[in-house]
Amino acid sequence: MLRLDQLARYAPGLPVLVNYRRDDFSHDLAAGVAVAAVAIPGSVANAQLAGFSPVVGLYASTLPMIAYALFGTSRQLMVGPSAASGAIVAAAVAPLAGGDDVTYLALATALTAIAGLLCIAASFLRLGAVADLLSKPILVGFMNGVAINVVLSQIGVLFGVRIDAGGILPRIWEFLRRLPETHLPTLVVGAVTVGVLLLAPRIVRRVPAALIAMVVAGALVQAFALEAAGVRTIGPVPSGFPVPAIPTIPLDLLPTLVAEAAGLALVLFSSSMLAARSFADRNRYEVDADREIAALGVANVAAAFVQSFAVQGTNSRTVVGEVAGGRTQVTGIVAAVVVAIVVALFTWPLQFIPRVALAAVLVIAGGSLFNWRAVQAIWRIDRREFWIAMTATVGVIVVGVMNAILLAVVLALVNFVQLAARPRVERLGTIAGEPGFHSVERHPEAVAPEGLVLFRFNGALIFFGAAYFKREVGKAVAGAGPGVRWFVLDLVPVTMIDATGLYAIREVFADLRARGIVVCFAGRATEWSDWAAARGLEQEFAQIRMFASVGQAASAYREEVLAAGEGGRVA
Repeated sequence: MLRLDQLARYAPGLPVLVNYRRDDFSHDLAAGVAVAAVAIPGSVANAQLAGFSPVVGLYASTLPMIAYALFGTSRQLMVGPSAASGAIVAAAVAPLAGGDDVTYLALATALTAIAGLLCIAASFLRLGAVADLLSKPILVGFMNGVAINVVLSQIGVLFGVRIDAGGILPRIWEFLRRLPETHLPTLVVGAVTVGVLLLAPRIVRRVPAALIAMVVAGALVQAFALEAAGVRTIGPVPSGFPVPAIPTIPLDLLPTLVAEAAGLALVLFSSSMLAARSFADRNRYEVDADREIAALGVANVAAAFVQSFAVQGTNSRTVVGEVAGGRTQVTGIVAAVVVAIVVALFTWPLQFIPRVALAAVLVIAGGSLFNWRAVQAIWRIDRREFWIAMTATVGVIVVGVMNAILLAVVLALVNFVQLAARPRVERLGTIAGEPGFHSVERHPEAVAPEGLVLFRFNGALIFFGAAYFKREVGKAVAGAGPGVRWFVLDLVPVTMIDATGLYAIREVFADLRARGIVVCFAGRATEWSDWAAARGLEQEFAQIRMFASVGQAASAYREEVLAAGEGGRVA
């Protein structure tokens, strides 16, 4: 029988429940109710974005939240459907469903289940760090593209015009053509909803803006009989839960669904980890990436089990839970129970919510995803990273969300290879009155020792950087002028040498020795000697002089050159 500490390895939230302190419950209860108040209108709106009945979004805010509370390592993070996950699922499934609603939901639950299973498998393979492939610029660019996609997907609903075109650019063109057909009552309700969403947080801080906005929009439609004027409402929403079921995965679509689910899982986990880490840093505790990807996987399997769609960590719910005083994972469980009570008993008020109000919520949510300040900051930090972010944004607009995920992964890999294959190289020298050695290129006052090349390669010396290493060594030696006697490679920043890197060192050092230049290693002498001994390369390394540091190598050069009477100025 498994002990509690053993179960905690798989369900980190379980010990919190077993050892729960009563003093925390009043705080978690209040926070859970506040989270539910945000989750209900948001879930309904995101279900509309993804093309589902409103109640399907509510299902995603029940069992998945409980699953994450049990299996996640973050005390604050709340999961649920989001504008991003809704847009991604819709983009993946719509082309496969052929316009059939039953098939659409079945494929969405299958996609969600596969994404969850891929996350769980990745956790067993300890691939949680794979999420780090998506750098901050790529995630910012991707989310900005998704934000534009979400806003433009709802703009037709906001103006009361029907837009049938797929893709962002065709949708914009069709919207502009149909703008004269704007349904004024619908636009007015939408504008009022947007106004409430923007003003409510400044006036009423304790009640979620989305909840206030939907109540106001519904009351407006009923008070002025706007439904008769053509303002569409959600209509009757079924109460109760669907029969839990294991999703059926069509074998003929399995390869396509797996490919789409892999991209979906990567983006859901990457964005969730950003949220989890930010709240963990703020509250001074650690989250485990491998357990987090497992928890997100279980939450998505749970979502599929209750006939819903993909979930991820959401900043809005998490912020509400923290501000409301939530202390433990029980906050998420309380929120899930409140939503479940609404699903079981109180779905009837939802029928009065106008669809344009949901569109307004999504437009504001999509706008909040767009982060222009981050783009500006990236521009100031690194122009190359800025263009990577912009490429990810344009990718979403031009090739669609799922293809943009693949583009983002390719960009991440290309960016990684470029950074790893072209690390900074430096020829070192000394500065009068300053300790240590400094880059000659970055410090014009630095003087390189005459006849001595101190060379620093700031990265791993492996296959895709080997040719670059050889070229840069050649440039450094040539730049030192005639009469080079010693060449010293600083090994401190060289974190790894593979077979190709070793062959590169062999070739470079053989060429230098043939020119009468003494070759040396500096730094990590014992480590690299042991590395050579473990591979039977002691004899080869014996031809290379080893020093504990660059300073020792420079001192040895100074003493031996002077002792040999060869003269010359040595810094």
